[in-house]
Amino acid sequence: MLERISSRKKEVLGGAFFWLTAFYLVYCGRPADFFGPLGYIPLAKISGLLALLSLLAAAGKTPRRFKDVPKEGRYLLAIIVLQFVGAFLSPVWRGGAFFSTLEFSKVYVAWVLTFLLITTLTRLKRIIFLQSASVALVSLLAIVKGHSVPRLDGVMGGFYSNPNDMAFAIVLSFPFCLAFLLTAKGTVRKMLWGFGMLMMAAALVLTASRAGFIDFVIAGTVCLWHFGVKGKRLYLIVITVFLGGVLLLLTGQTLMKRFSAISGEDLNSAQEDTAHQSYEERKVLMIKALEAIVHYPILGVGTANFPVYSNMWKDVHASYLQIAADGGIPVLILYLMFFGRGFANLRALRQAKNLDAETKLFAGAMFSSLIGFVVGACFAPESYQFFPYFNVCYTSVLFAISKEQVGSAVTATKLFPSSLRLAEA
Repeated sequence: MLERISSRKKEVLGGAFFWLTAFYLVYCGRPADFFGPLGYIPLAKISGLLALLSLLAAAGKTPRRFKDVPKEGRYLLAIIVLQFVGAFLSPVWRGGAFFSTLEFSKVYVAWVLTFLLITTLTRLKRIIFLQSASVALVSLLAIVKGHSVPRLDGVMGGFYSNPNDMAFAIVLSFPFCLAFLLTAKGTVRKMLWGFGMLMMAAALVLTASRAGFIDFVIAGTVCLWHFGVKGKRLYLIVITVFLGGVLLLLTGQTLMKRFSAISGEDLNSAQEDTAHQSYEERKVLMIKALEAIVHYPILGVGTANFPVYSNMWKDVHASYLQIAADGGIPVLILYLMFFGRGFANLRALRQAKNLDAETKLFAGAMFSSLIGFVVGACFAPESYQFFPYFNVCYTSVLFAISKEQVGSAVTATKLFPSSLRLAEA
């Protein structure tokens, strides 16, 4: 009888992990872009629904329980609850806000299921691998399909269709690719990861996203500090500078023109004129976002409703203003607290004693990716892209795994001295 119950429990958990990986694959990898007929199947809705059912079925059967979900998970839930309340009271478009919130709420299902199911570093690496490899493949396909399309605009589907969003996804995934390259065994695997990273960098430059490029430089610098300087791999710095210079020379003309167009002087082409207009338009959108926050400070105008409110039908290019205008100041505070917890988890891990080299490596990749987010969020409307939320979840899972490995609260306190209390506060 006990064996039957144990077998049934393993089946449930195995099914939950399968649908979790399916959700990550559909969201990150966009299989419909690789195999056209899949576009007729609502893969995102199916995988999201089955992930939700898996979460319900796995309740009480996972090694961790719902009560173990850390504060960052509760902050994310509070954000979504407030967004639903704001949708019902939206002064702009209640239906649009409701369905946008419903779509965004899938990230919470994936977040909690990831935290409950991923209890080993091996499984965590599998999930991160899905995200990283997917973005590398999407970048390669985008270059192949759209090498002649300005800024790769609309070449891929989903959020990848927007050049700025694609650039943002590349920035957040690049540090993980570097971690996999450094831990890969065998020349072939290292070459594949190196090629994937080269395609990601090339795709980012081809998007000509100014915010994405600035973000990439900052996140890349943090990466090189962790893996090159502290990790004593100075060759990474030399290779990065060399390949970066070559990429900019070969594919960076549009990007450089968009940067030069910011000043509004010497606009010699329609492309440069459009780039300058975009810059001026973003300033206007920021002012309108501040107006929305002043007029609707508690619940905002409703999830994803700012483009309607502004009458310009475009998002404000700053995630912090975007989330505040859509959800109000309380949601902004929870949003900042949520990502602050990610840094607290990593701070605790950095102060831990006797962590293995692989854990330190992936913790460094998570830190670089989070830095990429907090910087990029100043210039891009990425409040509803799932990658940043996944990243915080990775830090929560890695911290939980590290604590569980020590075996007791007493030992954990010795392993994580003051940092343990900080991350759990």
